[in-house]
Amino acid sequence: MSITTTTHLNFRGEARAALEFYQSVFGGDLAAITYADAHAVTAADEAQQIMWGQVASADGFRVMAYDVPAHTPYDPGTIPVFISVRGADAAQITRYWEKLADDSAIIVPLGQAAWAPLYGMLKDRFGVTWVLDVEATWPAS
Repeated sequence: MSITTTTHLNFRGEARAALEFYQSVFGGDLAAITYADAHAVTAADEAQQIMWGQVASADGFRVMAYDVPAHTPYDPGTIPVFISVRGADAAQITRYWEKLADDSAIIVPLGQAAWAPLYGMLKDRFGVTWVLDVEATWPAS
């Protein structure tokens, strides 16, 4: 048996825009089901918001998102989650970084770090914090 874990992001009315942006960065397929599609509308102005959505690419990137309805309390908190994108190809990590960096706040510029040949952290236009790095081999302790 194998399992897969997927980061699931919560938004208030921005899930579709976020998923479209992540698809533009990582490629893959975008699936989105609105509250109207699922016959689960609780407020007419939220009918076209996302009840379930995801972007999944052939190279393994996957993220899910939904819009928290107004009747449900929602507080995104302070850095409640990081999405870590790690790979072996520095050029590919750099391409992802350059696309994610558009309209973002750079926390740690992409560059060499003591623990990785390439590492960077940013907060994107949707308030999601991303960590991108090239994996390093560490001896087992």
